[in-house]
Amino acid sequence: MPVSAAVTAIGLVVMWSSGFIGAELGTREAAADTLLMWRFLAAAAVLSGAWALLRRRRLRPRAIAEQAVIGALSQGGYLGGIVWSVGLGVPSGTAALIAALQPLAAGALAGRLLGETVSPRQWAGLAIGLGGVALVVQGDLSAGPTAPAWAYGLPFAAMAALLAASFLERKVRAPLDPVDAIPLHCLVSAVLFTGVAVAGGHAAPPAGGGFWVAVVWTVLLSTVGGYGFYWLSLRRNGVTRTSALIYLTPPTTLVWAYAMFGDAPGWTALAGMAVCVIGVTAATARRRPDRSAQLAKDPVRDRAVPRVPAE
Repeated sequence: MPVSAAVTAIGLVVMWSSGFIGAELGTREAAADTLLMWRFLAAAAVLSGAWALLRRRRLRPRAIAEQAVIGALSQGGYLGGIVWSVGLGVPSGTAALIAALQPLAAGALAGRLLGETVSPRQWAGLAIGLGGVALVVQGDLSAGPTAPAWAYGLPFAAMAALLAASFLERKVRAPLDPVDAIPLHCLVSAVLFTGVAVAGGHAAPPAGGGFWVAVVWTVLLSTVGGYGFYWLSLRRNGVTRTSALIYLTPPTTLVWAYAMFGDAPGWTALAGMAVCVIGVTAATARRRPDRSAQLAKDPVRDRAVPRVPAE
């Protein structure tokens, strides 16, 4: 894996998993829709202001419309579905496992929609990775149903929203760099979550400083870092490989939680981490070109090489 690809992969896993820690920090101080509202209001203000000062470019109306839909799905649909389900009582580990079905769905659809080939080795890696995620979150899985039956459909909807956004980003007719797209995504998300929070009577932020620490955390690490690396990886590595990296976020979240909250993972979770690493390695490793096959297709190999007379 080239250095740039390795940095992109590590950045995606670390920053994406930071969102779960930011959610824990913020929901200790306020309702989930309050956190999401102020997270995206702050992100939209900072990123849009920086974009206007530094980029100073005019975007095509088609690009704006495409990115508005992608932002509504990838941030509004994904985060809204996950947070809403957990708020209704769905264990966070169960929600994470359902969301982790995304790589398998991505592999199943990538060939049909994008022409990306998914090899048997990658399929095996995706299946192994899902098993690792199940081991990591097995504590929540054994707790039994704790929410209304329909609430368990929300993580499926969230996973489908992020997957749809990923496919749309690969098929847009007016593609934008992440530095141009993410401010648009945040503006759309700010409007969506502000509407939800106002309708629920949760728009007012708490007075405590801990809430604003969570807002800064989620803006810098989860929004700028997480989504920035996600779209960058999608451009460089495709849907299947990028989605497979999401398998590493539950184990990485456990490391974050242990470092910040003292929540030590059990042996089963540690074993699940190792299984996740094996699965993701199999699913994301690029196949080396077959040198003999290349030579077999090279007509130059059959040409006679002229002999140079000795002097």
